[in-house]
Amino acid sequence: MRELIYYSRTAPTSGSYIKEDLQESGRVDIAIHTIIAAFFISHKIRSDVTLHLIFAGPPNPPRHLELKPVTEGKTGIDKIYISKKNVSAVLKKMLYKYREGQKREVFPGFWIEKKGLLELVNDFYEEKRNLYLLDSDGEDIRKAVIKTDPVFILGDHRGLPDKEFKRLKKICQSISIGKKTYFASQTIAVVNNELDRREENGLL
Repeated sequence: MRELIYYSRTAPTSGSYIKEDLQESGRVDIAIHTIIAAFFISHKIRSDVTLHLIFAGPPNPPRHLELKPVTEGKTGIDKIYISKKNVSAVLKKMLYKYREGQKREVFPGFWIEKKGLLELVNDFYEEKRNLYLLDSDGEDIRKAVIKTDPVFILGDHRGLPDKEFKRLKKICQSISIGKKTYFASQTIAVVNNELDRREENGLL
């Protein structure tokens, strides 16, 4: 199992802030592309990924959205139908269904709560998970040792805030997919591909 954490400084924390123009809705379009890259492969949805979204935009940050789509069972009962076209509607509904003081399962495998980036990462750190920070100055992912059940952390188009970045540099292994700057969704696609290849070759 692999886990991905995507942090957005601007993605909204209320469903009413997601408008038809997704780029003008706190760049929630980037989060949507990230979800698509994390889960969608040809003719199926990945079952080996959990994606954590940390939204830190208005009106009441932060929000932690945890996504692990259920792929087995009857649609509408055991799972929901998720397609590339309805991701924004799923996010909007999750944000609307938030309740103060609760970690709430909005759909099967889709949870929301109030939790910030460092709090989430510290939870993984205390569990002694293998943490990897996507950083252009990090070790090349093709050469790095990636241990089992990894957790990868990346920021949005503006990068991670200085405070969070400095803390993460201390507790995570920094890895890079190269010197060129890729979109967050492209970065996740590269990470997924690298892990897929290692698993296929018995290296993970």
